[in-house]
Amino acid sequence: MILSMTGYGKAEESMNGVTVKVELRSLNNRYLDLNLRVSAFLREKEQEIRSVITDQLQRGKIDATVIWQSEAGAASTINRELLKAYYREIKSLAKELGESKKNLLALAFKMPDVMSPEKGSISEEEWELAKRVLNKALGDLVMFRTNEGRALEHSLDENVKRLLELLQEVEPHEKSRIENVKQRLHAQISENLASEEMDRNRLEQELIFYLERLDFSEEKVRLKSHCDFFLKTLDEKESNGRRLNFISQEMGREINTLGSKANHAGIQKIVVQMKDELEKIKEQLLNVL
Repeated sequence: MILSMTGYGKAEESMNGVTVKVELRSLNNRYLDLNLRVSAFLREKEQEIRSVITDQLQRGKIDATVIWQSEAGAASTINRELLKAYYREIKSLAKELGESKKNLLALAFKMPDVMSPEKGSISEEEWELAKRVLNKALGDLVMFRTNEGRALEHSLDENVKRLLELLQEVEPHEKSRIENVKQRLHAQISENLASEEMDRNRLEQELIFYLERLDFSEEKVRLKSHCDFFLKTLDEKESNGRRLNFISQEMGREINTLGSKANHAGIQKIVVQMKDELEKIKEQLLNVL
């Protein structure tokens, strides 16, 4: 099973006059890159929030917003400067868009961090609320990644199996390929033997060169082995995008060597198709966790 690095999660819950909202977005990235924004009241728990997110998401470019809002009637203070700033921005935007300027103050009061609890430290009960909402949002994001991963897995499975089919298509061309090489060798040997100044060292070098190019059986065996390992890794319980990426690199090396040794138009066409499938695989692996 594999997971996508693309995901979205959102959760919200209210208790005792406060509301906690969490929104998470995830995109592909080689490492974990977390951009975390938290309300002022939760600032003391920022490191713990960061730890919870990184433990569950592992990799990706993550945008996380955790908002703490006090409802009317809760013991709270007003951040007057922030409220005025929000109000000015909303009023300016309403004028620009030609919208009604009614109830702008009420809208400004709903913006993040305008209302803050009077006390300066979060209680254990409040922290449990925040963690619960955070974990719900994380659960949504992981589920999103799982669903995306299923689609990726299906596509990757098809691409690798197509590679194996193309590898089998090489075999019918091998007999004519060998004949072509033999004819070329005979022609070059005859030309050298007809010459009074035959360079035996050059002849030996030509023979060695063509004999090395003649045999690509090891490349075929290794490519099949890499493809089988790739499919096996896809079926593992844990998602391992890094390992799949390493395997795809090894597959690419064997395909390139196969192409350089082919010396046959039909096989070269198959190699081009192999490279096309491999590019599709590499592109999709960029988004695998």
